[in-house]
Amino acid sequence: MESIQTLREKRKNAAIEARKLLDEVEPKDWQASHDEKYQNIMDDIENIDHSIERHEKLLNIEAANRQAVKEKADLQGISEDQAHNNAEMEKSIFNSWLRGGESNLTEEQIKFINKKRQQARNEMSSSAPNQGGVLVPTEFSSTLIEEMKAFGGMRAVASVISTSTGEPIEFPTADESDAEGEIIGENAYVGDDDDPEFGIKSIGSYKYSSKPVTVPFELLQDSKIDLNSYIPAKLAERIARVTNRHFTVGTGTKQPQGAVFGSGKGFVIKGLDISYDALVELEHSIDPFYRQSGRVSWMFHDQLLKKLKQLKDKEERPIWVPGIAVGEPDTLLNYRYTINQHMPTPAKDAKSVLFGNFKNYQIRDVMQVMLFRMTDSAYTKKGQVGFLAFSRHDGALMDVSGSTIKHITHTTAAA
Repeated sequence: MESIQTLREKRKNAAIEARKLLDEVEPKDWQASHDEKYQNIMDDIENIDHSIERHEKLLNIEAANRQAVKEKADLQGISEDQAHNNAEMEKSIFNSWLRGGESNLTEEQIKFINKKRQQARNEMSSSAPNQGGVLVPTEFSSTLIEEMKAFGGMRAVASVISTSTGEPIEFPTADESDAEGEIIGENAYVGDDDDPEFGIKSIGSYKYSSKPVTVPFELLQDSKIDLNSYIPAKLAERIARVTNRHFTVGTGTKQPQGAVFGSGKGFVIKGLDISYDALVELEHSIDPFYRQSGRVSWMFHDQLLKKLKQLKDKEERPIWVPGIAVGEPDTLLNYRYTINQHMPTPAKDAKSVLFGNFKNYQIRDVMQVMLFRMTDSAYTKKGQVGFLAFSRHDGALMDVSGSTIKHITHTTAAA
């Protein structure tokens, strides 16, 4: 497999080639052959991006694990080497528990658990042995969050806070897009209040379940399988998908309020095809103050990206441009974008494109994860063991009027 450095260099060269094509060919000279060449470069970049994403996901998990060990060392007043050794012991205990439950733990491992249980209570979830619970290692929480980032488009751009408990938190909201100060004379009174529209939004913590993940006995007995990564990743992926769905299209009733639900009306399209003009209208529905902040971006489904890549401006030039440098984002009309697989695709009454400042969307994670190992007869008869994870999350758009994120709406469906 090619290294991430090699892949980034290949992507950079492909992006330079695309930019060169756009810069050197005048609009009046742009032909079908240029379109074909440009599209071939785009396809190459897309394939390279998929490979880079796989590398980056692993690197992010490894970095998160190292950071977790460092934070533990600081919190407990021990060396990083000792914190690393403790983390390795936790991983060993976790692996033994995954394969055979508490009866599979050694005396040394049980002694370690008993010593660390109270100390770790605020960092890991635990339960009594007869409930099937387990101390969840630091790496599990790191894996959970990284899996959520990988599968959840909202986490890539939203504000995220982590709390140790799940009590509701109240956030102030305000729309100050039209508020401004004033000049006053010496000894003059300040003018009348120009109060922005204030509000309060409460973010709680909904309990999410991964639903049971079944693992056959044979897999548990195979020492070559890295269960410490495999099982947590499967559980985390499920929670990541459902939370991202709610952070995107949740109604706010008995579930988080999604960004789509909280967004304001930007532009209405009659039909399903999104045009260059529609994107420009949506762009300018956001106050210039927010647009010029450098924090606004697009959000849409991957299926829509393919169509948007084919759009051209008034001079018949592609409006999608790949980033060249490492970390430089691809852009649409000079704004970065986020792919979110839970965004609606074009359909009657669907809100298929969002544009605005997604930092105004607040995600809340409660860093207490409960993991259960189930060996009752329903699983035993099938030669399986069930694993089930619970975690708590919430989210909402901190915007009283929908002025910072707006959407495109489709009024009719295809015939």
